[in-house]
Amino acid sequence: MTLDADWAERWIRRTADAVADKRDELTELDREIGDGDHGENLVRGFRAVVAKLDARRSEADGPGEPPRLVGDVLKLTATTLMSTVGGASGPLYGTAFLRAAKVTGHEAIDTRTIVAMLESALDGITARGKAEPGEKTMVDAWTPAVEAAERAAGEGDEADALRAAAAAADAGSTATIPLVATKGRASYLGERSAGHEDPGARSTALLLAAAVEALPEETA
Repeated sequence: MTLDADWAERWIRRTADAVADKRDELTELDREIGDGDHGENLVRGFRAVVAKLDARRSEADGPGEPPRLVGDVLKLTATTLMSTVGGASGPLYGTAFLRAAKVTGHEAIDTRTIVAMLESALDGITARGKAEPGEKTMVDAWTPAVEAAERAAGEGDEADALRAAAAAADAGSTATIPLVATKGRASYLGERSAGHEDPGARSTALLLAAAVEALPEETA
């Protein structure tokens, strides 16, 4: 299986489609415990990324172009999200993709690099947001995703690692519902934040599910 820059681009494009499809859900989740702008912000940000990917692809049609690297796609995603997405999600996702880009500077990535990519993304989020597991943030989806990918990578391939990460992120997002938020705007609600799913954790689950959907057809 080859997870190259084309896969990375499909991942980002499918993420853009996913957040657009779930815009109302993400908005409602954020309205319950935040500003209510998470869905709209992500849609705007990933649409901007797709526009830049389109522009870059048209410019790269000429002969003699160097091979594209996975990290190039992720870095473009990072810088675009940082410059176009408001609220907390722009800096958090931007930092996640920027850290991920630093370990994926290859024409194709293997299972070990997938785990490193996810670990680096989580490290970026925790460094930027100062959040820990159990505080009702996107970290509660990213942490089990990384742990699941590490376990799957021991016996499986790239697809197994991504599928495990996506399933764990989805479960981790659902598990934020009973938590009381102690970080971010939701923490202002105190006990009233319990009973609501964290929007950042849900968008994380969407993003990692999109990575699986972007796998080559023979493995997806």
